[in-house]
Amino acid sequence: MTLAFRYAARSDVGLMRSTNQDSGYAGPHLLVLADGMGGPAGGDIASSIAIAHLAPLDGESHAGDMLTLLRDAVVEAHTELRTRALDNPELAGLGTTLIAALRSGKKLALVHIGDSRAYLVRDGVVSRLTTDHTYVQHLVEAGQPDPDEAENHPQRSVILRVLGDHDLGVELDESVRELHVGDRFLLCSDGVSSFVSHDTIVESLTSFPDPGECADHLVDLALRAGGPDNITAVIADGVEVDQLPDGAAPDTSPQVVGSAAAHWSKPTRGGSGAAARAAALTAGQDSDDGDASSPTGRRAGKHGGEPRRRRTGAIITTLALVLALVAAGFSGYRW
Repeated sequence: MTLAFRYAARSDVGLMRSTNQDSGYAGPHLLVLADGMGGPAGGDIASSIAIAHLAPLDGESHAGDMLTLLRDAVVEAHTELRTRALDNPELAGLGTTLIAALRSGKKLALVHIGDSRAYLVRDGVVSRLTTDHTYVQHLVEAGQPDPDEAENHPQRSVILRVLGDHDLGVELDESVRELHVGDRFLLCSDGVSSFVSHDTIVESLTSFPDPGECADHLVDLALRAGGPDNITAVIADGVEVDQLPDGAAPDTSPQVVGSAAAHWSKPTRGGSGAAARAAALTAGQDSDDGDASSPTGRRAGKHGGEPRRRRTGAIITTLALVLALVAAGFSGYRW
């Protein structure tokens, strides 16, 4: 029996944000959800960088332990975020949550940091796979407040563990589980879990057979609740390849949404809506040469950005003008 994923990724900027700092990735072997933070100049970059470091793992074979592969990619992403924050004061404080699930055969490895959430539906039963790394969750584990009160606690968004601008290291929750036919996985940002009740999430996950329709429904529910935050949902179903309709083959095109979609050059679905347009505000900040072959190398600007030679020419012209003004000022001073 050969297993595969049927998957979908959806994201929306929400009703009160100007940019989308969430990023989502769904592929045949990899699911990723990252919720960035750090202001409009940082959060979108942080979540996009996380996706860029993990996306290369979405392949047929993995020559090594899956948790080790995920852990190494996450540490590399954290290191890059830390370096960028140190080199650029405007990016101080940037960071991102992360959930990544890597499939190999019938095994699924999961790593998690932050307050984004992962759910599993198996035999009609929905269970949460992650525990929030938040101050309020820490209080709940200590016996105060109770879980129901925690959902509305004023400090529920204070996160204790993230990737990004800190030197505390990377402390991930890790697990490996058996993948069954019929399993459904949901990765979502707190733009979903904070504004759509647990019971409604459960009902949605068990009511929509198609992953794309289910993800669309969850985004719509969060928007109806006011949509104050970015909203992202990544859903994948474990299916048996032999049971697919005659002539059908599992989809292998990655779906990239949110901020990461603005930097993605491969064919993608779900990246042309409001979320991707908002994310395009930062397109190209991760690239030195605008190389469209790199996930982080999309050109910047409303119309795709200028070629590098034009930017270089503009810089040279500006420097020449500055030097001329300095020379004129010095000559005037001597006179």
